[in-house]
Amino acid sequence: MIRPSLGLRAQLVLAFLLVSVLGAVTVAAVTFRQGRTAIVARAQADALRELRTHLTARVPDLPTEPTEADLRTLARQLGTRTALSHRGGPLISAGAQAPPLPALLRARAASATTALAQRFHHDGTPWLALALPVTAAGRPHDAPPLVVYASFSLASQQQDVDGLAAAARAGALPVALASIIPALLAARRLLRPVRRLRTAAEQMAGGGLDTRVNVTGNDELADLGRTFNTMAATLQSDAAALRAMEARARRFAADVSHELRTPLAAMSAVTEVLDADAASGRLAPLTAEALQLVSDETRKLTRLVDDLIEVSRFDAGAAVLHLDEVDLGELVAKTLALRHWHDRVRTDLPAGLRVRLDPRRVDVILANLVGNALRHGGTAVLVQVAAEPGRISVAVSDDGPGIPAGLLPHVFDRFTKGDAARARSEGSGLGLAIAAENARLHGGTLTAANAPDGGAVLTLTLPRS
Repeated sequence: MIRPSLGLRAQLVLAFLLVSVLGAVTVAAVTFRQGRTAIVARAQADALRELRTHLTARVPDLPTEPTEADLRTLARQLGTRTALSHRGGPLISAGAQAPPLPALLRARAASATTALAQRFHHDGTPWLALALPVTAAGRPHDAPPLVVYASFSLASQQQDVDGLAAAARAGALPVALASIIPALLAARRLLRPVRRLRTAAEQMAGGGLDTRVNVTGNDELADLGRTFNTMAATLQSDAAALRAMEARARRFAADVSHELRTPLAAMSAVTEVLDADAASGRLAPLTAEALQLVSDETRKLTRLVDDLIEVSRFDAGAAVLHLDEVDLGELVAKTLALRHWHDRVRTDLPAGLRVRLDPRRVDVILANLVGNALRHGGTAVLVQVAAEPGRISVAVSDDGPGIPAGLLPHVFDRFTKGDAARARSEGSGLGLAIAAENARLHGGTLTAANAPDGGAVLTLTLPRS
């Protein structure tokens, strides 16, 4: 499951809103709780004061040992929502309008010497029950013989509490909505340096190593900007040094290759003459063998110099195509015949497939692919040409051991050889790299893979036009 990601700006705004909403809700909750407590406490204090006032005025007239009639008369004078209990006896009230008293309040009042209060609900309405122990003189005593109970409705106070809760909720919503504006402004201010860094990083990724960011302030983002500028300056300096070193190396290789070309041409001409003498038997066997060795090494060195010159052309961007419309099947057949491979390589070539390309460069590609298969593959080398809409492909396969997995990603790298354990080999390690460059010059690709049934498959893909 992919979770949707939020941008940094959205995350900042959301965090700001959450903090604002949490703060508004907390303030509203605390305000509501304190307001509710104050309302209930005031109602309780008013009810207790009213009850004490009535008792102060009427209890002095009560006999020391009141009868039930005296208690009922006092209850009638105190109100219909009061009840009396003398010496823990049954409740005596003047009417039945008050709800039943909580049992817990009566149990606590039996041994209490001070006023007690308890809130409860009856038929969905909040009530306040008071228990006030008194003596005949109206003063508290250690063992009160008389307890007065009174019930007061808190319906009006509940309305006030509900109104306070509604006001708290109504006040929290505008605060949360109003916090969106400062959240957006704060996110914009905080993300401005981040956007600058992103733009600068994109420019550097595009090659603009001289990109710098304008740094203001001394906060963490400013430190990040200064670090970015330092990194960019270091990268620019290192890249310039690397480009200069690479240019010198390319120029050195090109210069050395061109300088070697003339003496190698002379050496090749001399060795050809000496090879003719050796072939005619006019030289001693040991001399002929040494001459053969010199001739072989001269030819290898000549090929290496030619490859280096070709690579230097690619590096300098001087390699160009000389396009011509040719029959691809005939081009493949000429490549094999020129190198005397036609009897060692099987072909599957369509007739009449004409393509516009550079014959010399495609010949170089095919020679490298087939030569590589003959050197490192088996004896069954096959060249297949296939035409598809918009492109053509030439696949060279063999029945050898295939390409090692560790070597497969680097087949077309320069100086990569099939047998890395051998210090010297017939190839220079530049053939496939030059073939890949020629394929890219045509707008095509050159890929390497191992066939499922064994052997390597090198495929050249070229556009039809």
